[in-house]
Amino acid sequence: MSTPSEPRQPHDGPALEPIRVLRPRRTDALAELMREYREQTSSASGGPESGGYESFALPGPPPGSEALTQELPPVARAHRDSHAARPGSGLRRAAIAVAVVAAAVIGFGGALLLRGEKTEDNAAPAPRPTASAPNPTPTPTPPAAAPVDPDGPGTLREGASGPEVTELQERLLRIPDVYRDGSTSGSYDPTLTAAVARFQLWYGIRGDETGEYGNDTRTALESRTAPNTS
Repeated sequence: MSTPSEPRQPHDGPALEPIRVLRPRRTDALAELMREYREQTSSASGGPESGGYESFALPGPPPGSEALTQELPPVARAHRDSHAARPGSGLRRAAIAVAVVAAAVIGFGGALLLRGEKTEDNAAPAPRPTASAPNPTPTPTPPAAAPVDPDGPGTLREGASGPEVTELQERLLRIPDVYRDGSTSGSYDPTLTAAVARFQLWYGIRGDETGEYGNDTRTALESRTAPNTS
């Protein structure tokens, strides 16, 4: 005696249903249907089993159709080829081009000649020579003004000589240590130039060039030395 199985607990979720059912296809029924269709078709046509088609011969083209559809050669191309095949056509074109260029050059040259003639006709006549007038009295030119010395008139500089240079040397000898053991030869030599520059530097004289005896240096030296009365 079989033992009854334990009762299963009920499933709480939704019931599962098959999505697609696969069943074997019966191909023998399709083949039987096709066989019957072929038999009916062959019996209706009255001939062997040909699939329902009947062959017949196509009619030929009507007479004269080939002449109507015949392709004619291009007229322009044949005309161009005939002209190109003519001998001497290239030489004739070259001769025409040369003649045209020559005519243009001749016309341009004639226009230039006519323009030149018109220009010469319109030109004013050359003035006639007049009698020469007597030579006027030459005006005396004024003498050139002497250049103005920037350091004032009577400025002495290296290379000068004379009694004014001797006086300068004597005055510098009276200034201590400016022209020590200097000579009174009356020649403005480099030693005297250095003595004048030393005097300008010690006494702050800026109006004259360094080493030149100008108005500012003269005034400062004469105010510090008395003339030699001996």
